[in-house]
Amino acid sequence: MLFQPILALIGRTPALGALCAAAMLLPSAPAHSQAGDDKILEMHQAQRKGDRARLSALLPQVRGHALEPWAAYWELRARLDSATQTELNEFFTRYAGTYQEDRLRNDLLLLLGQRRDWTRFEAEYPKFRMNDDREVRCYAILAQHTRNESLTTPALVDEVRRNWLGQRERDDGCTAAAAALYDAKGRAGRLGSNDIWRKARMAMEAGRTRAATEAVEIVAPRVVSLVAEAASSPTKILTRRGGTTVRNEIAGLALIKLAATDPFGAAHLLETKWHSEIVDEEANWVWGVIGKQAALKLSADAAEFFSRVARDNDLNDDLLGWKVRAALRAEKRPKWDMVLSATEAMSEDGRKDPTWAYWRGRALIASRDEAQRAKGREVLAGIASIRGFYELLAMEELGQKPSLPSKPAALSPEEIEAARLNAGLNRAVYAITIGLRPEGVREWNYSTNLAKPGGMSERELLAAAQFACDREVWDRCINTSERTRQAFDADQRFPMPFRDAVVARSKAIGLDPAYVYGLIRQESRFIMDARSHVGASGLMQVMPRTAAWTAKKIGLDGFKPEQITDRDTNIAIGTGYLKLVLDDFQGSQALAAAAYNAGPGRPRNWRAPGGRGPVLEGAAWAENIPFNETRDYVKKVVANSVVYAMILGTQPQSAKARMGQVGPREGAAPSPNTDLP
Repeated sequence: MLFQPILALIGRTPALGALCAAAMLLPSAPAHSQAGDDKILEMHQAQRKGDRARLSALLPQVRGHALEPWAAYWELRARLDSATQTELNEFFTRYAGTYQEDRLRNDLLLLLGQRRDWTRFEAEYPKFRMNDDREVRCYAILAQHTRNESLTTPALVDEVRRNWLGQRERDDGCTAAAAALYDAKGRAGRLGSNDIWRKARMAMEAGRTRAATEAVEIVAPRVVSLVAEAASSPTKILTRRGGTTVRNEIAGLALIKLAATDPFGAAHLLETKWHSEIVDEEANWVWGVIGKQAALKLSADAAEFFSRVARDNDLNDDLLGWKVRAALRAEKRPKWDMVLSATEAMSEDGRKDPTWAYWRGRALIASRDEAQRAKGREVLAGIASIRGFYELLAMEELGQKPSLPSKPAALSPEEIEAARLNAGLNRAVYAITIGLRPEGVREWNYSTNLAKPGGMSERELLAAAQFACDREVWDRCINTSERTRQAFDADQRFPMPFRDAVVARSKAIGLDPAYVYGLIRQESRFIMDARSHVGASGLMQVMPRTAAWTAKKIGLDGFKPEQITDRDTNIAIGTGYLKLVLDDFQGSQALAAAAYNAGPGRPRNWRAPGGRGPVLEGAAWAENIPFNETRDYVKKVVANSVVYAMILGTQPQSAKARMGQVGPREGAAPSPNTDLP
């Protein structure tokens, strides 16, 4: 009889059921008291502080706990630099197959690479299942090259090149591998000076002087001190006369740095003094950076700057993307020829990105040549679906009406049971439930992707997603279900927790419930206790100051800051603020979403000034938002809203209609809420 109330409680509390399941599934794991969880949380704090002594003292007290693998990982990771091979082997054996085993091996491989201990590195590397760390991969190629240079094939050199150029932050592994594979004579199958200077340009543009310095040290160690000067005082470099090719390359770095704050000044110096001094590839890159910086400032001159690029293939995908954006925002109408040349110069991965595939398709369709138009329709057909913003726009461009796919076949009892018995999934949910969300998310992602060769099948992913849905871990439910390529379970991908409360509140104040759900899904993934790094809280991620202001506006008497995480209060304030913002922008869902994310002042400034700018289609305006986060946010909120409109049967079920058009800020109706935060 004692177990009946407990079982009833578990049935009503999915998270508690997950905790119990985790405890039962892991070896020698008895039911745990709150004290056991407290010790785990204490160890988590100790590892964040680097308190090795406290970690070692606490570890014996959590033996047998469901999260023991995490505790053991934290303790051994803290003293990895002095751990014996025996201790490491014992850990790898005790926690074989877990995320923690593979994570510690990743850490160990980085340490061995830094120490250039290639014998131990090559012994451990084949056991590394994730194999998703670029620096570790660079170390592996460097180890092989050190042992036998003849084993370093052009394919491996290309891999180092991709990894090194693809990393924004500096690292030892790929920098060392690049240095080892650099060949000053430019022999085929090795890195050349163009590769090294390209890395330096990318690093300088990103404001990473140390990474730029390390790159230049490979190819021109005698002038390496000038890199810091180019970063700190670019005008000093640029007022000097040109000289050797290497010194002119340094001038190019200075132009890139200057362009970040003064693109017009950099353009003047490049055109009047340096264009004839620096090599064509560098000149093209600098014009690309100037064009990007002008585009970030929403300058009408951005497209003109990009037109100075003589060869698009000298730019990387990031600069080419900004060339497309500048062309879309051009005066009167998009410069489709510029869009086409930029997208066709992108890497294979860039051309596959739905963003650039869509605009490339549109550029081809704008051609007068029927063969080109047919090719454009083919490009759009290749991405058309309801799986994302540009995928939806591609459907509409082709005249297709978006609709929900058929629901996948119901999961079998065996599939459900396999997910329920998965120790990694249980441990992940347990960690999330007691407040270790980052750890739980990492373990969940590992368990669904890398814990077995090839990752989970589509059916296994659906079962894992349902495991998370049933336990109301909505972010893992959504993200896991989104990874299926064929199956599309709308209930998992677009859940509607608190449906009665959200729909009733939305309708009561004249908001589209699909738009509200689209925003919540992007804001918090329905995590009740979500809190952003800037202090936004709850389902609708409301800032404290905004909450207090909105509470007064909507007549929520007696509001206290601590109420913001209450579900109904958060919904009331979040929807209230969204309604005020939407009204402020005359019903534009694109502008209101941007305002909700970045504040209302910014989207006002992101409209062309002076009443003379072009009226942009909503997608072109959104693509030109200078903040990466807000640009992505607006597109995803609108795409989410379209799918929720299909589920709820509301209108419009069109991304293009929801985006509308965005014109210059002058001529727009004045703000009804001048103090809108």
